Amino acid sequence: MRSGPRRGRRTKPWTADDTVRGGPNVGGRARSPQGRPQAGGAVRDRHVVQGARRAREFEAFVAGAAGRLLQTATLFTAEAPDDNPRARRLLTQALAHTYATWDRLRGEDPYDRTRQQLAVRFARTAWHHHALFRHARVGVLGVLSPQERLILVLRLYEGVAEEQTAALLGLPAERVRTICLRAMATVLHPPREVASQQVVEVLPS
Repeated sequence: MRSGPRRGRRTKPWTADDTVRGGPNVGGRARSPQGRPQAGGAVRDRHVVQGARRAREFEAFVAGAAGRLLQTATLFTAEAPDDNPRARRLLTQALAHTYATWDRLRGEDPYDRTRQQLAVRFARTAWHHHALFRHARVGVLGVLSPQERLILVLRLYEGVAEEQTAALLGLPAERVRTICLRAMATVLHPPREVASQQVVEVLPS
């Protein structure tokens, strides 16, 4: 027959701190009725602590990098900075992937990992659903194709090396160089109708 609690000893109530430690037990480790530590409790404690650490590190990363990453995503999609739902969706998906693989970064810069995810997801969507990015394009980058825009932003705005850009997109380095030069020429010398539209936009009303 199971004996009750020892006289004079009260069971400790569950607190928020116990959630981190794994339960209302001495040292945070679950114990068997015989008083021996249970292996499952130690594993659970370790997972809880690791999860809390990962959440803190990820929150600090997002606080410092999300603004720039959103700007990069907005340049990819060529949306207006104050009306960029596609860019925000891309960033949300990329950050979710970074969080899910946080413990496997092993020294890799989480910014680089998230930017890589942004580029890959944008390329995958734009390559196969070009019409999605056709009607909401604004600014000088709006005249570029999605591929031109992606390569130009990676190379010039983000400073990604030509070889890295080529490897990321699965293209030869010479092809990346050609596309980047063409995109630069288009931005510096936009089509006449686009240049006229930009002049109208800056004229006072």
